[in-house]
Amino acid sequence: MRLDYLPFGRQNAPPTAGQFAETTSFMALIRVTDRDGVEHDVQGNTGFTLMENLRDLDYGVAAVCGGMMACATCHVWVDPQWLDKLPAQQSDELDLLRDLSTYRPNSRLSCQIKFTDALSGIALRIADDE
Repeated sequence: MRLDYLPFGRQNAPPTAGQFAETTSFMALIRVTDRDGVEHDVQGNTGFTLMENLRDLDYGVAAVCGGMMACATCHVWVDPQWLDKLPAQQSDELDLLRDLSTYRPNSRLSCQIKFTDALSGIALRIADDE
């Protein structure tokens, strides 16, 4: 008997609990300060990048390149208390950021940070335009 042709055979099996958790997003808090200094509490989707959560906000990031790390229009300044909770910067991200006049030691490209439950409550500021 070939299981791959049955409704719940190997290829059509429903996701396991672990697979479900990997593909499901949940809402978690992002504390965003816009360029005017106004603070906003945003419910963000975990499993997406910070950029994907910020780009549709009226005061969010432009994200011109769509997360390809080619433009730095998703530049944010992360509250220093959160920096050690983030994944390490890759050298190409750091090179791109250092070319900006608005670079700070807490600068990050929001397209390079996957938003997870562990980052719920993260505080960041949208960086000034170049």
